[in-house]
Amino acid sequence: MGTEGKYTVITGASAGIGYATAKAFAKRKKNIILVARREHNLNELKREILQEAPELDIVIKAVDVSVSQNVHQLYRELNSYEIETWINNAGFGNYESVSGQDLDKIETMLRLNVEALTIFSSLYVRDYKDVEGAQLINISSAGGYTIVPTAVTYCATKFYVSAFTEGLAHELKAANAKLQAKVLAPAATKTEFGQVANNTSEYDYDNVFSKYHTSDEMANFLLQLYDSNMTVGRVDRENFEFKLSEPLFDYAGNSKNNQKVQLKD
Repeated sequence: MGTEGKYTVITGASAGIGYATAKAFAKRKKNIILVARREHNLNELKREILQEAPELDIVIKAVDVSVSQNVHQLYRELNSYEIETWINNAGFGNYESVSGQDLDKIETMLRLNVEALTIFSSLYVRDYKDVEGAQLINISSAGGYTIVPTAVTYCATKFYVSAFTEGLAHELKAANAKLQAKVLAPAATKTEFGQVANNTSEYDYDNVFSKYHTSDEMANFLLQLYDSNMTVGRVDRENFEFKLSEPLFDYAGNSKNNQKVQLKD
């Protein structure tokens, strides 16, 4: 079995960055819990990992976490595992004007990008905030720091992810918690993202973007963030350089204008 019987949870593991990240963590001999809707893809990923590292325990959870009750149920099912790292990677995008966007798709995107991530993060923090070495890594986007034309609603969900995770990182540090909260913000990455965001079965990254990263490159960036003590790992949309930093949003901290009520822990 992998490292000390501990596990890494990766949501959205059936393709793209999640798939590549699972393989990258497996190379570090981490037991992994793979979460996504497409069980066939998860089984294929498990097979690939075990070919290289048969000693690992790879757990598959085929579930749609855009359904809130599934989110709570899945977390309860994982109570028996010691989870050293939780990676909220599940999410998708949408390119369309606000006036023209498909609200059924948008509602699902909000539930997945915002609601599921918030619930998983909150539950994980409750259980692991005082566990040495625990990490929560939420996947945002370069569009979580820059508003991109025709992707306003998607960017808004990722601004939420960035602000929520940066704020959580401040909160954990103020409480001297051992858990670290971090946010990864990719720019264009060659995955299924383009097809889903544009509602098309064909999407050529070479024609659409002058620069992009591969999923393997982003998984490597994620490991750099994982190995660091920084809160943010962000790809610059202009030069595609990867930068590690402290939180980027303004933080009120000890402002004299903050409410004086002491919140419970």
